Amino acid sequence: MPAKVYTQKEAKVTPIKKKTLAVIGYGSQGHAHALNLKESGCKVIIGLYKGSKSIRVAKRHGFEVMEVAEAVIQADVIMIGVPDMKQAEVYDNEIKPNLSKGKTLLFTHGFAIHFGLIKAPRGVSVIMVAPKGPGHIVRSQYKEGKGVPALVAVNKGSSRDSKKIALAWAAGIGAARSGILETSFKEETETDLFGEQAVLCGGASALVEAGFETLVEAGYAPEMAYFECLHELKLIVDLMIESGIAGMRFSISETAKYGDVTRGPRVINGNVKKSMKSILKEIQTGKFAKEWVKEYQAGLPKYNQLLEDGEKHPIEETGQRLRSLMPWIPKKNIKGAQASYS
Repeated sequence: MPAKVYTQKEAKVTPIKKKTLAVIGYGSQGHAHALNLKESGCKVIIGLYKGSKSIRVAKRHGFEVMEVAEAVIQADVIMIGVPDMKQAEVYDNEIKPNLSKGKTLLFTHGFAIHFGLIKAPRGVSVIMVAPKGPGHIVRSQYKEGKGVPALVAVNKGSSRDSKKIALAWAAGIGAARSGILETSFKEETETDLFGEQAVLCGGASALVEAGFETLVEAGYAPEMAYFECLHELKLIVDLMIESGIAGMRFSISETAKYGDVTRGPRVINGNVKKSMKSILKEIQTGKFAKEWVKEYQAGLPKYNQLLEDGEKHPIEETGQRLRSLMPWIPKKNIKGAQASYS
């Protein structure tokens, strides 16, 4: 069944105009939500830990900044904008002790709630507003008078007005200008994790590396392999985003199209789909969540090793050299330059 879509006709900022909204964390999503809501006429305060590097930035943007506990006490709606694996610790130490009946917790991703890392006390509502884009796009689209679509959900046991608050928050960050889709914590979490693991990040990067390796091992120059298996991927993905898969096929040559429809299913075949179903099952049963929590608590040894191994792949050296020949591609040295979510 298609998701219900709300627009500016149904979603108004009014239900939260007289409430105090706290954004805990001032990273990618946090800063975008806070600034957009403020410019939509809402009262927004920022909660950060003492000594956070984000304090200066938030103050420069005109916000009242306080420690997390005080922000929770003052606020009616509290957005937890810290990374998934840090949410439970922040919640247990700073948020939960300061919650009272009638307050609302807001998440931008359902992981912590769906997998039970955070359990709100009775009388506290739990909602989700999840923009389908990174924070800087949520912000830039709002400034242009547009908006990034968002998902909203209300957790079981929340108050009757929770859906109105979720829709109002989504409208306040600009999502109603494009469309707000209704979902559930379960659906958002499981589909988001599956997309990341099987297609968008895990699947795409593994496919690119496998293609690169196949050509290089067959004796072709790594530069040719890079161009054909990585560089031109953006062209195809852009066409898909603009016009769908059928639209992409309309825009490519007949030779490419024939190779697509006859050879593509040989690469992404029944065995791949079987693996995808296995990955989805691990997400649905909570196996992945337990594995990830255990890895995080152990200090991320496997995670760090796999990332380090990936950085040593020959495609990285080849790509760095070739990108230096392309002045139109923005040069970003993002390693180590992580945004602050504190």
